[in-house]
Amino acid sequence: MRSIWNGAVSFGLVTIPIRLYPATEQRGVAFNQVHREDGGRIRFRRVCEVCGEEVPFAEVAKGYGLPTGETVVLEDADFEDLPLSTSHRIEVLQFSPADQIDPVLLAKSYYLEPEPSGVRPYVLLRGALERSGRVAVAKVALRQRESLAALRVREGVLVLETMLWPDEVREAGFAFLEEEVEVRAQEARMAEALVETMSGDFDPAAHRDAYREALLQVVEAKAAGRQVVRPPAPVGEGGPSADLMTVLRASVDAAKRNRGDRGDRGDRGDAAGRRRADDPAERGGDAPERRRGGARRPA
Repeated sequence: MRSIWNGAVSFGLVTIPIRLYPATEQRGVAFNQVHREDGGRIRFRRVCEVCGEEVPFAEVAKGYGLPTGETVVLEDADFEDLPLSTSHRIEVLQFSPADQIDPVLLAKSYYLEPEPSGVRPYVLLRGALERSGRVAVAKVALRQRESLAALRVREGVLVLETMLWPDEVREAGFAFLEEEVEVRAQEARMAEALVETMSGDFDPAAHRDAYREALLQVVEAKAAGRQVVRPPAPVGEGGPSADLMTVLRASVDAAKRNRGDRGDRGDRGDAAGRRRADDPAERGGDAPERRRGGARRPA
């Protein structure tokens, strides 16, 4: 890996010189826009909408549009003296419980590698975080943007996770949250049985990007001149008009079959099945319970 940023972590009077590395990469399939007739790349030119001339990159500046329709043109020199106090420094502000950081705030992850002179304080901070069970809340400036960030430990390495500012998270103000939603007790118990049957430890290596794999197969088939066959649509899916109880029951049965195929019919799944079989709600007669959608609103 190649480092993208050199700086230091500072907490209290301790300074740890570090190098920053991207911790993740997206493995999507990249496409170019091409001319369908001959496969030639489509190129875009920078053209000024006022004079109609093509503009070389050296003459391109940043512009901020005003409500009046006018534009403020900013040059590189205008950015030089801006107060980025955390430039090339990860400034620890406080240490907080990890569960107080809403995952929706997390943006991107980076590994921190210590410079040779910073190994000892690096290990010191790493151990303090591990023993405390907390994360370090910090400020950092990357690519002329200052962000909140969280420092935590992953497999012996400090990981910096940049965060959005609170006003960058949209409010989930959906109308259904204020509606009265009727959920029958029988449906609620069946949904809980489905959750119990499908429960298990999360292993990210057990999952794969089936769409990307299929897309690459299409590309390879096109390149080899072979016939491309459209895969059949999934079967057994309930349509929008399917009865909710029928779909839930079928989902529980399918989940149990999948667990059986993997040789993992744990006690939890069997217990859930026994509870469902013994549940008088399966024989009908339970009075509906009413729940307000608004009660589901997160705190």
